[in-house]
Order: sequence, then C-alpha cells, then structure tokens
Amino acid sequence: MEKDNLTVVWTSGDIEVAKKMVFMYVFNAKKHEWFDNVNFIIWGPSSKLLSENEILQEKVKRFIETGIKVEACKACSDEYGVSNKLKDLGIDVKYMGKPLSDYLKNDMKVITF
Repeated sequence: MEKDNLTVVWTSGDIEVAKKMVFMYVFNAKKHEWFDNVNFIIWGPSSKLLSENEILQEKVKRFIETGIKVEACKACSDEYGVSNKLKDLGIDVKYMGKPLSDYLKNDMKVITF
C-alpha cells in the first residue's frame, strides 16, 4: 500500500497563524495518523519568528520527538542570521529548493501557510 505523505511549508511570520493553525494541524496530522509521514519546512519569515519565540521552539522540539521531519531553508535562515539557532533546535537546515521540488515531483501532498 502506498504511503500518504504530507509536506507543510510554513512561510508566514504571523504568530497567530503559527499557533492557531499551522502548528495545531501539523502535530495532529501526525498524532492522529492522518498521514503516514509528515514533513515540516520552515521557510522565509517563519525562520525569524521561530528563532525568537520559545513557545514555538518547544512545539518544534515536540514535532521532532513525535517523528515529524523538520527542515529549514538555509538561504532564508542565513538572511535572518538564525541558521545556527535553528540547528541548535535539532532542525535540518539546508538549501530547500531541490528537496521541495523533489517532493512535488514525487506527488507528495504539499501545502503552504
């Protein structure tokens, strides 16, 4: 049986979007097994927000503990000067253009917030 795979690309720097939608959905998608595999990509302004917000940082650590693959766009996090902070949280910080393109080519479900 083919696995259901989801990638969520989080780009918004809005704290309310993060707390009241994105983080709730990502965690529950894994917890309730709505998808077999859940990837979470931090891209753009969200990398700055995450680097500054301890509540979101704790949620990302919980994502990782739950088996959610967490990645961040290195080009974006470098722009904000937060790459090392994200790495310290256990996030796989790398250039994401090619990996995201591969996800799309492999018919993975991808949504962006």
